[in-house]
Amino acid sequence: MISINNNQQNADELNPDLTPLLDIIFIVMVFLLLTATVKIKALEVELPQTSTQILQTTKADPIAINLVSTEPYWALQGQPINNWDSFTQQLLTEVKTNPNKPVVIGADKKASVEQMLKLLAFLQKNDIKATQLLMEDQP
Repeated sequence: MISINNNQQNADELNPDLTPLLDIIFIVMVFLLLTATVKIKALEVELPQTSTQILQTTKADPIAINLVSTEPYWALQGQPINNWDSFTQQLLTEVKTNPNKPVVIGADKKASVEQMLKLLAFLQKNDIKATQLLMEDQP
């Protein structure tokens, strides 16, 4: 039969050593304190200018998508389209009938970023590759 004496030495042997647990708790606390107070800072950078021509002309007549700052926001091949559903259906039809034509996006600089992101998400979802984004060279 196993018997436990009530002396202090045997009681200390039965208690677990909490030192490794305390070490882990302190490490986690330090990690949380360091990551919780980090502020994301953005730097203003000046983008490099290039002397080469940015846009290359394509041999095929491209499918042109235009974003403008006022309603209707969308235009396909220069024709304004009043709502998003009509625009997406016409774009899908155009891409299916002309799969070899590149897709070119031209956005007004005052156009809504929300509309641009909506368009890019739609293109990605339907696996449509936009080969060019139209930009204006600065002198």
